[in-house]
Amino acid sequence: MTVQWILAIILLILMVSVGGKKGARSFIALFLNFGVFLFVLLFMNDPDINPIILTLIACILISCISLFYISEYNIKTLTAFISTIVTTAVLLFFILMLTEISMIQGFSEEEIEEIGAFSLFVGVDFVKIGASMILMSTIGAIIDLSISISSPMKEIHFHHPDISRKDLFRSGIALGRDILGTSTNTLFFAFFGGYMALLIWFKDLSYSLGEIVNSKVFSSEMIFIGSAGIGVALAIPITAWITAYFLMRKRDKRIEG
Repeated sequence: MTVQWILAIILLILMVSVGGKKGARSFIALFLNFGVFLFVLLFMNDPDINPIILTLIACILISCISLFYISEYNIKTLTAFISTIVTTAVLLFFILMLTEISMIQGFSEEEIEEIGAFSLFVGVDFVKIGASMILMSTIGAIIDLSISISSPMKEIHFHHPDISRKDLFRSGIALGRDILGTSTNTLFFAFFGGYMALLIWFKDLSYSLGEIVNSKVFSSEMIFIGSAGIGVALAIPITAWITAYFLMRKRDKRIEG
């Protein structure tokens, strides 16, 4: 038995022990989302397929799996799903603009030796590929933040059914503020933790601080982190407003009925 299987079994046992049925669904959702990721990779290099459209479809599938499959269909998962899609669509405009202006697409000079034996005419738009990478890296954090806001807001509305939409929205914003700091830190360390070897390589190449900061690889990572932070920040008011709107509309329909 390989180490990967042992880790998977330990993870399954822990998730089922702690989360019960929902923990088992979460474990299965990991593999389903991994399947969506493989689907994106297989079709990303097809020049006839727009990477942005493909990534948006993948984000919708990942959101459905992470929300509706794990927590089932209800008002909080519905509002979190809508908030995730709206936030992703708004974030896409920032990402396309940043990747176009910063010109971080393509390969960096540090990668010349590794790709020297291959043809550079791959026939794909690296601006769109870069935007797709940022979206795929950010979608998990946006989903997590959206459900973390919509679920407590639903509980607040349940225990205080007479609360106004404005006060409920303010409660959602207050919840988001508490989550914002930890979410951005999580994204920051996740990105830089994955590129720790690159930073060590920069040190071995005797790069100065200025060369590191101005390198294409470092700049792209900073743009990734900044875009992810923008997505997380945007998700807070969007989720708070959408959740408050749906909960109030549901209450009004119940009163009228």
